[in-house]
Amino acid sequence: MDRTEALSRLGAARVGHLVTVRPNGRPHIVPVTYVLVGNSVVTMIDHKPKTTDRLQRLINIENNPVATLMSDHYSEDWTALWWVRVDGEASIHVGDQIWEESAAALSAKYGQYAENSPRGPALVISVDRVTSWESTP
Repeated sequence: MDRTEALSRLGAARVGHLVTVRPNGRPHIVPVTYVLVGNSVVTMIDHKPKTTDRLQRLINIENNPVATLMSDHYSEDWTALWWVRVDGEASIHVGDQIWEESAAALSAKYGQYAENSPRGPALVISVDRVTSWESTP
């Protein structure tokens, strides 16, 4: 699949897996809601219960901004399988224009955010690389 198709599938998917690097070099992965905004992938810390406000993904990005987001489609019909991965550098935004645009874009994609918009930090991954795979019959 070409880059345009890969980003289209990624943009339409409902959940992704955010991978960041812990300060000790080990990977950290967490499922997230996200949206494509221009050449960036955006996710935000939302209202769902968390054990702390100081989330590992935020610590990781502060220490090493390298990030990956991957989404996939599984089907019992294995000819319909696909995945898309984007790699890039992540930044954290709070209370700025990027943060406002991120909250609005996520609220537009996910009805669950219409009444309870994300209010935590926005994590913005500037997409440097797109990798994808699909099963072909």
